[in-house]
Formats: sequence, structure tokens, C-alpha cells
Amino acid sequence: MPKKKEVIIEYRNYALPSNFPVILLSGNRWHISDIKSGRLHFHNCLEIGICHSDSGIMEFENLHVPFKAGDITMIPRDYPHTTYSDPGTESLWSYVFLEPSELFRGLLNNVTQSLDVPLTKDQHASYLIVNRETNPKVHFLLTSVIQELQECRINYQSSVRGLLLSLCIELFRIHGEQNRIAEENENEMDSNNNALVILPALDYIRFNYMQQFSVDTLASMCHFSVTHFRRIFHSIMGISPQEYINNTRIYKACSLLRSTEDSILTISEQVGYHSISSFNRCFIKVVGMPPRKWRNEYLQVESKNDKQSIWKFSGWI
Repeated sequence: MPKKKEVIIEYRNYALPSNFPVILLSGNRWHISDIKSGRLHFHNCLEIGICHSDSGIMEFENLHVPFKAGDITMIPRDYPHTTYSDPGTESLWSYVFLEPSELFRGLLNNVTQSLDVPLTKDQHASYLIVNRETNPKVHFLLTSVIQELQECRINYQSSVRGLLLSLCIELFRIHGEQNRIAEENENEMDSNNNALVILPALDYIRFNYMQQFSVDTLASMCHFSVTHFRRIFHSIMGISPQEYINNTRIYKACSLLRSTEDSILTISEQVGYHSISSFNRCFIKVVGMPPRKWRNEYLQVESKNDKQSIWKFSGWI
């Protein structure tokens, strides 16, 4: 029997500025072709996009959603997807990438947490695309954000922060309203398919990845047995809890390799590995190359282009 082909999902890490975690990608470079990429990808932050022309399909793991000119998309972190245009066209896009929890620190935690929670593979994703005609306010706020980021006039960062806060509130309202409608149309909902049931574990991993803790600890936080927690976690995230912990640690290690001159041994300890061999093994599994080689290749690219960098490597398999 032939071996099942591994499906590679590409991980794209956007290095957002720490003091103002927002970047804009726009211009003629961001034409999306009609050729399917053949693989999904996911990001480390929230993506909000706007289609300026033509139409096409946004593909998720279990869903294909059409888009057209004027539509706004909202893709949470860690949510695999891809975009391709209708045959014979190249849709033009602008994208804003941001980290809501950092940008709005201390403000409206219920909003930022809702937009920052990785979605389940089976969760209805149609709300991720917002129509200009039915939601003109969302369209106005996003185009205003893009204009501010392009012009960079005095105090533009404060203006962008306020506009994005209003925009995220509107997206939160749309999300909440569609969830309410979905609940009214269904007599029973399987809570195990809701990413919120493992949110305490995801939050704990996010803020304590450098510590040593067991899957038992995560399971008790979510009020599940260990066996039940493993099954639910895998059904929602597509990987085991330990794989998710390792992915989180390796992503943080990449950030340190990029931004510091600390030794690889020091970085491995900072992200929670007590053995350099374990760190190297996990790094190669997630990134596809040893940490030293990754750092050298990144620095070579960075020296040639000091503009915004996007890291790509195979993430969840």
C-alpha cells in the first residue's frame, strides 16, 4: 500500500514592530493569480485584507468561500487558508497584519481574545469574508487605516490604533451575531468542536511556553481527563498538545535568533529546552533546517533587504 503523502502547511511569520505591531502590504505586488498554490498557509498574527478588483475563492481546510471586489477578509492567526482568483484574472489586494493583544493591551480583552483565538477546522468560516454592501462601516474603517499607513502623516499611529480598534469591534460584532444566528438554527451544538473549550490551555502555552509543564496540567485547566483533552485538542488544532507546544517554542526561538546575538544554546534554554539535541531535533522538524543554518540564511536575506521580512517554512504537518 503506497505511503500517504504528507500535507505541508506553510507557516509565514510576520515580524511586527514591538512598539506598534501593525504592517501594511499593498501595491501592484499584491496581485493574486488564478493558479492554485497547492498548499495552505497560516500566519502568526491577525490578517485583515481587502479585495480591490476581480473575484475568486478563499480556500480553507474544509470550505471554499467566494470573494469579489470590495470584500474584506479577517483571518485569525494559525488558521490555514489560501487565495486564488477566477480564471483569467488577477485580483488586487491590500493586507493589514496586526497583533490585537499587543496593539490594544488592556483594552476590550473580550474583543481581542475573540479575534485572536485559533478557529477549529470544522468551524463555519463564512464570517471571515465581509461584504462591503452589507457592512459599509467595516469597508470605510479599513480603507481609512490603509490610507493612514500609506501617508504616515503626523500622529498617524494614534489614528491607526483608534481606527483598528473600531474595526475590530465591528468584526467582533459580526462574529457574535453570526454565531447567535447559527446557535438559533441548531438544536444541539457539540462543544468539543469549539476552540474556546481549549482556550485556557492555549493561553497558558502562549505565556508559559518556556516553563516545564505536563499535558495533565493543561487538561485540568480545561476540566477534561488527559485522554479526552488530547483527543479534543487534536480534533481542533490538527496536532497534539506537545506538537503545539514545540511549534510555539520554535517560533519564539526564531524570533530570538533573528533579533539577538545570543548563542543557540542560550536560546534553546530560553524557550524551554533543557537539551540542545532536543532543541535541534524539534527545530529541524518544524523549520526544515538546523537553527544555525536558519539564522545564517535569514541574516543573509536581511542584509540584502532591510525592508519588511516574511519568514516561510513548513509548519504543521
